[in-house]
Amino acid sequence: MSTHHDTNGHMGHERAGEAERAMAQLLELDAEVLAPYLAQLTGLLARRVGPGPARILDLGSGPGTGSLALARQFPAAQVTAVDISPQLLHRLQKQAAARGAAGRISTVEANVDKPWTKITEKGPFDLIWAAAFLHHVSDPARTFTRAFEQLRPGGLIAVTEMDFFPRFLPEDTGTGRPGLEARLHHATNTQPPHEWTDPLADAGFVVEERRPFEIRLDGTQAGPALNTYAHLSLAKLRSHATDILQADDLAALDALLDETQPQSIAHRDDLSVRTTRTTWLAHRP
Repeated sequence: MSTHHDTNGHMGHERAGEAERAMAQLLELDAEVLAPYLAQLTGLLARRVGPGPARILDLGSGPGTGSLALARQFPAAQVTAVDISPQLLHRLQKQAAARGAAGRISTVEANVDKPWTKITEKGPFDLIWAAAFLHHVSDPARTFTRAFEQLRPGGLIAVTEMDFFPRFLPEDTGTGRPGLEARLHHATNTQPPHEWTDPLADAGFVVEERRPFEIRLDGTQAGPALNTYAHLSLAKLRSHATDILQADDLAALDALLDETQPQSIAHRDDLSVRTTRTTWLAHRP
């Protein structure tokens, strides 16, 4: 994902750094909890690209959960992770070193809305990965054109978007009125769904498939990080809901986010993950 910096003095940089760390933690928890889905997606790519890509480009890598998954799926590939944030790229480098993949994952600090000079030096690529990123760029059509130019003939691009934050809670949480999470999502999910079929085709790609992934994981499948992931996700939505949810819903949500409360998300054993991700697969003819 792209990262924007507040340049209004030292406190602005501190806030930007805190926001980046929080987002990095959320993305890393997302990859940990949704590991079965991520393995399914990278396995699909492995079946599509043949014997294995030599060079992979991760556009808008953030802290590199995609880069690490791709390096794991394709052990002979060199992965180039591109992001605007040096802090997130440093986080990726530490994770790659800890997992023994430092020699196969390189990072490029670059703004994809600017010329791709540093990215071009690493190409051409056999596989391009862009997860929850293209909607952040100022000109997606231009970005797709540049990606087309950097993909070798026959190479594959995989573009993934999430429908919205996952849902975690049961209908009746025991706090407030039933249906709280549905109302929270309805109030905060105000953007239309992203659709990349036509932009990919307009850039010259041949779209092979638009595949939705319906993700449904219970607590056992999601693993021990589920409660933290749910807490951070719902806290993120809570920060946008102050002026749009009714007072009783805000109070119930605050109680669920309060780790000292008996119904707190931090302690619940009835959480699950329900979400949808969509991936577009296209190749350069």
